[in-house]
Amino acid sequence: MALTMNTSGVASAYDRWTPVYDLVFGPVFRTGRARSIEAAGRIGGRVLEVGVGTGISLPLYGRNCRVYGIDISEKILDKARRRAARLNNVEAIEVMDAEMLRFADASFDVAIAQYVITAVPNPERALDELARVVRPGGEVIITTRIGADEGTRASIEKILMPITSRLGFRTEFSWERYAAWERGAPSVRLVERSPLPPLGHFELIRYRKLPGAVA
Repeated sequence: MALTMNTSGVASAYDRWTPVYDLVFGPVFRTGRARSIEAAGRIGGRVLEVGVGTGISLPLYGRNCRVYGIDISEKILDKARRRAARLNNVEAIEVMDAEMLRFADASFDVAIAQYVITAVPNPERALDELARVVRPGGEVIITTRIGADEGTRASIEKILMPITSRLGFRTEFSWERYAAWERGAPSVRLVERSPLPPLGHFELIRYRKLPGAVA
């Protein structure tokens, strides 16, 4: 997979998505955005949103959340900054690589990655970074497409990978990769895995950083 996706390629892909991002991804992912932000609101505090995009989700956060939004595409963040300027609970909007977060350990109460993990070149590295920057007792909240483990859909997803990787995301990414990551990450524990529309191919996943855990 690393041969088919790289950071600069993903950034360029999302630069191209900028003019139609809200139109294409807004309605399809509305439920996932609402569910993940609702989960973040139950914790509150300082929230890192990785892959903030055009900032379409920013107005959904409650007053108990202070949001720091990052994305790999400078062009797409121009829209996010305009949205953030109308809000009083956005701390900053910044270009940053999800695989190399420039934050100290335990800097956030919550880290959200909405439809991002399958779009980064090294997903497990990004998951490690999300877990690192969340405080013990906080949560990593993910909305993501789950690929098939086997069968016809798995075969189709594998065939489509050379095309979708150029568009900035993976089709082939099964649940086993998340499960394997958790087995190697003793600081977190899965607390929720719930289906999301459309077609049940997307899921809300929540990991809790264990009290006393170290990075």
